Amino acid sequence: MSEIRLSFKEMCERFDVTPRTLRYYEYIELLQPEREGRARFYGPREIERMILILRGRKWGFQLEGIRQWLLIYEKDGYHARKAWVKSANNQLEVLRAQLDELKDAIETLELSRDNTVKLIETEEQGGDIGDEWRPKLEVELK
Repeated sequence: MSEIRLSFKEMCERFDVTPRTLRYYEYIELLQPEREGRARFYGPREIERMILILRGRKWGFQLEGIRQWLLIYEKDGYHARKAWVKSANNQLEVLRAQLDELKDAIETLELSRDNTVKLIETEEQGGDIGDEWRPKLEVELK
């Protein structure tokens, strides 16, 4: 059975990335494809690394963090796995903080939308809303 090898175009298609992204990952040495003349080919190692890169991006890791993660992944062993768990715990803290910020943003956006809907309903019924549509400084500046 032959070893899998993807061309540059196939790699972009398989992972739904732009050629620019793939070239950038090569430029910063996250990927190191085989070269035959001007053609690039990606074997199992590079395909596996691309999967890990995209996972890392999905989980919010910066590219330098992903570089460290790939080094750890390739070392294989107890200490490497412990280092990865530490990195994952740190990133989980970051993601949870972002989630809290998003929940707060959603809550305040929903409140603003609901208040605006009430103002529209008042206007549609011929009521005067005066300055109620303006932000309340004491609320907005907390």
